[in-house]
Amino acid sequence: MITADFLGKVAGGVALFAFVPYIISILRGKTKPSFASWFIWTVVGFMIASSYYYSGADSTIWMAISYFVGPLIVTILSVKYSDSNLNLLDKTCLFLVGLSVVVWGLSGSPLLALLINIFADFLGAIPTIRKAYKGPASEDRLAWSLYFASSMINLFAVEEWVFSIAVYPIYMFLGVGLTTILVFKSKSRTHTNP
Repeated sequence: MITADFLGKVAGGVALFAFVPYIISILRGKTKPSFASWFIWTVVGFMIASSYYYSGADSTIWMAISYFVGPLIVTILSVKYSDSNLNLLDKTCLFLVGLSVVVWGLSGSPLLALLINIFADFLGAIPTIRKAYKGPASEDRLAWSLYFASSMINLFAVEEWVFSIAVYPIYMFLGVGLTTILVFKSKSRTHTNP
């Protein structure tokens, strides 16, 4: 019998493995990661994994851990391999994420911290969503397909459909799904300057 714990570990493993083609694509010069997005996702990934764990996550925690470790590696690479010019949107998102960290520190509630960090994660996604919309070829299709597959598997790992446990897997499924759709949009697979 396939257990929720097993599915959670599979989702986390697939999520972590998804970073392999993404990292290879960066090293080959095909993918230009948004430094702002990946830096935000690293910081927020740590905060989400922590607050999600303290909110009661068990079998679904592995994906959250993967979404800290993978972005950390990509952030380090993006220092060298991205167009590190921060535009107004990037700076605004970074500021709002910093503000969310302060609010989390003052709140003391794991659930409130989780919700704030999901919002911060969404802010971090905005530069990449914008980049994927304007230049879908600037992102790796295989990596985003694997991210999406892991988010779908993680939905099946939810053991108890209570808000504090289900909100993160649902958010990831929807957010990663949107980016994946944009990366696959057929209108323009040419590389443009996002």
